[in-house]
Amino acid sequence: MPKLPVPALLKKPRKPGEGASVSTGSGNGAGRNGHPNGDGSSSGGGALETVKEGGIDVIGWLDSRTGASPFLTGMLLRKVPKGTNWFYTLGSATLFAFAMQALTGVFLAMYYVPSSTEAYNSIANLTNDVFLGEFVRGLHKWGATLMIILIFLHMGRTFFFGAYKYPRELNWVIGVVLIILTLVMGLTGYLLPFDQRSYWATIVAMNIAGSGPVVGPYLADFLRAGSEIGATTLPRFYAVHMLLVPGAIIGLIGAHLYLVVKQGTTAPPWVRADSQPKSLREKDVG
Repeated sequence: MPKLPVPALLKKPRKPGEGASVSTGSGNGAGRNGHPNGDGSSSGGGALETVKEGGIDVIGWLDSRTGASPFLTGMLLRKVPKGTNWFYTLGSATLFAFAMQALTGVFLAMYYVPSSTEAYNSIANLTNDVFLGEFVRGLHKWGATLMIILIFLHMGRTFFFGAYKYPRELNWVIGVVLIILTLVMGLTGYLLPFDQRSYWATIVAMNIAGSGPVVGPYLADFLRAGSEIGATTLPRFYAVHMLLVPGAIIGLIGAHLYLVVKQGTTAPPWVRADSQPKSLREKDVG
């Protein structure tokens, strides 16, 4: 399998003396460029090398216009503390679950009609008549549950490993807000099939939200688009589910990843750093 082209800015620098020698001998029948005919046209890998060089040129052009190499270098080549294990993949798993929710949600939105009279029929048509519709809807439905489980596990790992402490308090706050938004997205999406179960479950959820202090009644009226669930409630839930909450989640995920790269990863609690540098301990012993 050929190696993927990597821009020179993302490669590790060579050690002194490496890559300096160039084969110029003619005893092995090689001409210029290391090819038997001297022009590189007769080599079986000539076309592959051309494709590689073209890909590198495109990546280099994009990098010179966007300046993305420092960010990619920080993401791909950052140091990981000793003792890192599979618990540290829960954040990436949650991000993957959100990406799957976004992709399957776009597919479902192509066939869904956010109307109190047409919503149920559009879901039935999607499930029974559209090619792979039932499969994609199942991915979206169970993916929502999986994302909620993963984000709670990720926050639990962060808490028990002490990764919420200085200087990562802001990232912890962002994570708490992301949990709340994930639950809101699950609540707003539950009503969209507009069947008996989702209708009465949403009424219960709105009554619970409306019993909250001070802002509870206003929040419930905002979500219902009125004092009771009616014809305008479903479009309100659909807009919140498809536009408002995903946009906020994407922005907060970007801030979350930026802080992770900038502040680094917390070592597991069972890994203890030395209290003194090794050089100082050696001087004390001597």
